[in-house]
Order: sequence, then C-alpha cells, then structure tokens
Amino acid sequence: MAQGTQVAVKRNHRPCAAAVPHEEFLRQLGERVRNARARRGMTRRALAQDSSVSERYLAQLETGQGNISIILLRQIAYAMNMSLADIVREGDEPPIELSLIDEYLRRLQPGQLSEARELLIQRFGTVRERHGRIALIGLRGAGKTTVGHLLADHLNIPFIELTGQVETDVGMKTDEIFSLSGQAAYRRYERRSLERVIDQHPKAVIVTGGGSVSDPATYEMLLSACLTVWLKATPEEHMRRVIAQGDSRPMAGNPEAMEDLRRILRSREGLYAKADVTVDTTRLSPLQVKEELLTRIGGDTVMTQHAN
Repeated sequence: MAQGTQVAVKRNHRPCAAAVPHEEFLRQLGERVRNARARRGMTRRALAQDSSVSERYLAQLETGQGNISIILLRQIAYAMNMSLADIVREGDEPPIELSLIDEYLRRLQPGQLSEARELLIQRFGTVRERHGRIALIGLRGAGKTTVGHLLADHLNIPFIELTGQVETDVGMKTDEIFSLSGQAAYRRYERRSLERVIDQHPKAVIVTGGGSVSDPATYEMLLSACLTVWLKATPEEHMRRVIAQGDSRPMAGNPEAMEDLRRILRSREGLYAKADVTVDTTRLSPLQVKEELLTRIGGDTVMTQHAN
C-alpha cells in the first residue's frame, strides 16, 4: 500500500454509505417524524388517519423501533406535506434560512436558477480566482488526459489528474477503493482531494473522472473554482477510443455496453452542459482540440486576466 493517508478497511466488506449506524439512523428518523408532526400541531391519531398508517406503527417509528417500508414512509411524508427526501436525510436539521432559500429557488425557472447561482458566486464565491485553473470534464475516452497534458505544457502550469491524486491521498488504487469501500466513499475521497488541489494550486490543468460531476458538492467546487471545459464526443467515439487504448473491459461480457454508455451520457449531459466551454472532440485530433480550446478560452491570457 502506498505511503500517505491510509484508510483501514476490511476486505470483502463494503461499509454502509450512511454516516451513522442503522440503529442511530432509525432513532433520528423517528425523532424527525415526531418533531415534524409537533410543528404541524398534528396528533399521532390525526397523522395515522391522514397517512393510512396505524398509530401503533407510528409509535414504533417515532421511538426508533420501526424499520418502516419506503412506501409507508412516503405516505407519512405526504400527509405532513413534506418531501420524502426531507424525512430520510441524514444529519442535523438545516438552518431555517437554508430551508427558506430552497423553497424560494424551487419557484424559479431554469434560466433564473442559473442567474441566481451566478449572483451567489459573484457575491460570496471566488470568481476572480477560478480562471487560473482549467478543469476538463467528460466521459472516459473524450481525450481529457492527452489534451490536458498538451494544454498544461503550453501554458506552463501543473497537470493534475484527480484520479491519481485520490489514489495518492488514500493509498489505494481506484479499483481497490471501489471494491472495498464503494462508490460513495470514493466520491468523498475525491471531494477532499479536489479541495486540497484547489487550495494548493492557484493555476493548474485538472483532469477529472467521468463521474465526478455526479456528486453535487464536488461539481459545485469545480464550477466555482475552475474554468470548466466539457470535452464532448459521440458514444461510439468514446467506446472506440477506450478500446483503441487496449481496454476491452467496456465490452467484456456485456452485449448492452453501448446502450449503457448512451444511457450514462444522457443522464450526465445536463451536468456536463453546465461547463463554461464545450468542445466536440469527435473528429478532432488532440492537438486540434488543444488549439480549439486555447482559442475558446482566450489562449495564454486566460491565466492572467483575473489576476488582480
């Protein structure tokens, strides 16, 4: 195992992604339901009637003794005019201000949400600092690593592959982390590594994993602290490039691999599209992508235009 921060895990055991043990989660869940009912001035009998869940079941739930089904919990949430996500979330109650802001933002149109986010970043974020870093996002096979090296060499700034940084920080290979700890744990490690990279490198080309955008906290950090670039390609081109690199795993034992790839791309397309710049790499060589990207981001001036 590599030197650095070591993570103790038991082989063949995948820890639960939850931050607390199951028993504690059930206790917190019961307390949250009880408090929500109290805030609404509802008796247990009234909640039982409105939710079609027996009082006895509710009593067990509120005392942390009931491992309730998701369907019944959904009925309880609807009866109290709450979202299911609000009931099952982990951790402390959010500040009242955050809840009010969330409700206000939910009323905005998509375009207004984008504008609201930009206003928040301008007021509380670090917009002037983010242009020193360029983050390349996109599916595997988009050419991020090759283009990233070319771009970093051209701009004479560090090249950082986030996957490798995670492996160094954790002291394991990526496959081992996923196998032993699961994807949720990997995303937490990835977020911490990215935060450290941003703190230590005011200028860098950062290449992210294809799934980095799936974690909201990680992606928000990228969007706020980096000039983000989506290297885009067709699913067929992604697959062709991966196999050309000598990796046949995407097709091994999976006749639906191409359809899976299309589904992944469709599900992430809205996230990738939030990038500052999009470059379609389908018919371009890495050198052409680099030149196109330098043109789109303003060449060398991108590293100094917000220095003051």
